[in-house]
Order: sequence, then structure tokens, then C-alpha cells
Amino acid sequence: MNGRGGKRRLAHEINVVPYIDVMLVLLIIFMVTAPLLTTGVEVNLPRAPAEPMDFAEENEPVILTVKRDGSMYLNIGPTPDQPISGEQVRRLTASVLKRRPDAPVAVRGATEGAYGNVVRGMVLLQAAGAGRVGLLTENRPEDEDG
Repeated sequence: MNGRGGKRRLAHEINVVPYIDVMLVLLIIFMVTAPLLTTGVEVNLPRAPAEPMDFAEENEPVILTVKRDGSMYLNIGPTPDQPISGEQVRRLTASVLKRRPDAPVAVRGATEGAYGNVVRGMVLLQAAGAGRVGLLTENRPEDEDG
């Protein structure tokens, strides 16, 4: 034999079927978990040309949302989508700041809401031990008016 006849030739192809299966499983996982990652209460934030805050994943911020009617929601605790009392805001925030004193603290106040409600929320956060309280806004490009 001259060397060509009895030998099998190796195929230089990659079987992509298992990779497609893995990709589809990952796609389903991401589609199921993505809505769970967006928690919080919807409010219309004021627009301002502010610098975005960069929160580290391991240092989740404490965010108090104050809606138009003055109801308050805290992104921490057992029910972040339910309104809570001022005492609950103070107690939950104090427990987080006791464990993580460097946790960022911010207030999301609705544009249409009363200024006094936002100030009341800030006072509650400071009473819980927050040394600095930020205000969250929607970022507006510099060339937009009002």
C-alpha cells in the first residue's frame, strides 16, 4: 500500500450542536433573571446635568424613594416594593449602616412631589446614622433646557 488507502482521515471540524444547547440554556436563564434584577418603585426623577454615581456591586447603596404622595420605599428590607413608615426607614437604614458604615445613602424624590417630603426622608436617613445623603436625578445632557 502506498499509505493512502487504509488510513482514516481526521476531520478538522467543530461540532457546534452542544455549544448551541449551552447558549440556549444561558439565554433562558438570563431572560428569567433579568426582570428580577430591576427592583424598586417607579418615580419621575428631576432632570439635572449631574455626574453618575458608580456603586460597587459589593457595596449596595441604600436608596429611599419618595413618591409624589409622600409615601416612602426603601430598596432594602423584606418588601422593597411596599410603602413603609418613617420609623421603619430609620430602623432598617440603621441596621444596614451598623454592618456597613461606608454604604452609600441616597434619596430618589419624585419631580411632582413636595420638597418637604424629600427633606423628611433625608432627615430620617441622617437620624439612622447616614453622614452623607445624596440626591438621585435623571441625567440630562447639557444642551437641553429645563
